[in-house]
Amino acid sequence: MKKIFTSVLLAMFAIIAVAPGAMAVCPVCTVAVGAGLEGMRLLGVDDVITGIWAGALTLSLFMWTAGWLKKRGVTNIWLQIVLPFVVYYGLLAAVYALPGVTFGATTLWGMDRFLLGIIVGTVAFYLGARWYAKIKRDNGGHAKFAFQKVVVPLSFLIVVSIVFWLITM
Repeated sequence: MKKIFTSVLLAMFAIIAVAPGAMAVCPVCTVAVGAGLEGMRLLGVDDVITGIWAGALTLSLFMWTAGWLKKRGVTNIWLQIVLPFVVYYGLLAAVYALPGVTFGATTLWGMDRFLLGIIVGTVAFYLGARWYAKIKRDNGGHAKFAFQKVVVPLSFLIVVSIVFWLITM
């Protein structure tokens, strides 16, 4: 299992390494979120916090794909936005089809912890990415400091993770 995961991870890094310039959400941000996700799972962190990072990673991949498709001239909204969204979140939902994974086995506020984390992580990452876009727009189209595009969304995820860690502690 670990060999398969390592192979998939290396393949993802290879794809990101040969990808053209950064689009909606940069590859560095996607890799940072992915590393945070795997690190949390290895440390045995609560499912809600792992879900936060999984939701953020999924949204980052979606935004990256939508930007890539737009740059390639895909203007059909179904192909550019709806299909990637359904595919990526469908793959994330497929986690519940794995053997030994039961939907609703552990809950927080009456909702499956992992699903709650996915929703919170998606919203937090989206808000962080939008806030970065607003800061950049207000600053004449330039970031205020290097790697701000990565720092702002990740800051949102870190804050939300800490809040949920305190809640589930």
